[in-house]
Amino acid sequence: MELAAFLRSRREQLRPEDVGLPAGARRRASGLRREEVAALAAMSTDYYTRLEQQRGPQPSEQMLAALARALRLTDAERDYLFRVAGRNAPAAVVAATHVAPALHRVLDRLSDTPALILSNLGEVLVQNRMAEALYGDRSHLTGWARSDIYRWFTDPAERLIYPEGDRDRQSRAMVANLRAAHGSMGPRSRAGELVRLLRGASPEFARLWERHEVAKRFEDHKVLVHPQLGEIEVDCQVLFTEDQAQMLLVLTAAPRTEAAEKLQLLGVLGHQRFDTVR
Repeated sequence: MELAAFLRSRREQLRPEDVGLPAGARRRASGLRREEVAALAAMSTDYYTRLEQQRGPQPSEQMLAALARALRLTDAERDYLFRVAGRNAPAAVVAATHVAPALHRVLDRLSDTPALILSNLGEVLVQNRMAEALYGDRSHLTGWARSDIYRWFTDPAERLIYPEGDRDRQSRAMVANLRAAHGSMGPRSRAGELVRLLRGASPEFARLWERHEVAKRFEDHKVLVHPQLGEIEVDCQVLFTEDQAQMLLVLTAAPRTEAAEKLQLLGVLGHQRFDTVR
């Protein structure tokens, strides 16, 4: 009963504009609709409706984490959600990847340029439609495969988004960022676990790790390669949370440039595939 009441309460207190949705017409209530929460949490409307009507099964940790993100819950509210759902306090991996509400609110307002929120281990926590169109949808990834850093050093296909001449620089930057996270989180943390995995899996990573380079990038200028649009020159700006555990990455192109036109086209086409670009 408490779970259903809590979900309804949080849903009814949110406005569409709070989560980056248009208000629309003929909206009887000011809060979100059930189907909107379900879509934000990547679950069926029927499943979410049954939770609010106390007819659903006990939701998994993954479902609860998705609901916490969809409803923009604070850390305290997220923990309460887990408890009233009959679960223990969120596991360390779930707590670490819960999106900071303040960053999420900023992301909700960025609809015309690629933007995504990542953990300090390179895990994509949430991305807007433009970022999905540019990078691909990362929401289906699980485990360490969620980390851009892990995939970079274990999956050669991950590097295709960068021109070949820029890949060495990206490798060094990723290792330097991971070393910064490792320094703040400690060797027994998830950062330490990721380092141990990559030292065993990638000779390149092991070699770069021994360089002891440490850095956090707040801005960058790079070229990304889209499968259909080709090279897109972008400026990257990063906004960190106070504890440096999460970051909002925003990609923009200089006005009235070919790159700006390509981003505009990307926004129109989304995930659609097309054969020629003029």
